[in-house]
Amino acid sequence: MTALLIVLAVIFVIILLIASVYNSLIRLKNQVKNGWSQINVQLKRRYDLIPNLVETVKEYMQHERETLESITRLRSQAMQTTSVEDKAKVEGMLTQALGQFKIAVENYPNLKANENFLAVQEELKSTENKIAFSRQNYNDQVLHYNNKIEMFPSNIFANMFGFKQEPFFELENPEEGKAVKVEF
Repeated sequence: MTALLIVLAVIFVIILLIASVYNSLIRLKNQVKNGWSQINVQLKRRYDLIPNLVETVKEYMQHERETLESITRLRSQAMQTTSVEDKAKVEGMLTQALGQFKIAVENYPNLKANENFLAVQEELKSTENKIAFSRQNYNDQVLHYNNKIEMFPSNIFANMFGFKQEPFFELENPEEGKAVKVEF
């Protein structure tokens, strides 16, 4: 009878261990999903601001049509991209295009004094900071989740239940990581 109770207690402890590890993996996986959602919230805000920025400057920048069209095209492409790797690549190109836009705006002093332009500029600047924070938060969550998947003993259960590593939000080109200065 005592041996049976010991076996049942061991089985119960093993079940508790499996449930605990499984639940922690689910919690971490959901935190990664939430981190990605936060990036998308900020990117959506950025995408919403870009048409306002383009419309505000169109009349001033007739000669910069190519830059504006590039920003608009990259915005559309970024909105349709879903994978982390592809999103990072397109976002890097959009960041570069916004940097080129900043250089072009320097030639238009009347634009730099326009009240609408200044308001959109401030919103975009704020959004860029929020995007950077969201990317950092996402990567922190991915790091914690991936560590849990790789570390013993949770790696046994992660493999058993099919948990896979999540990709970090990384920029392909280090130049893309430089802050876009929107102080026109």
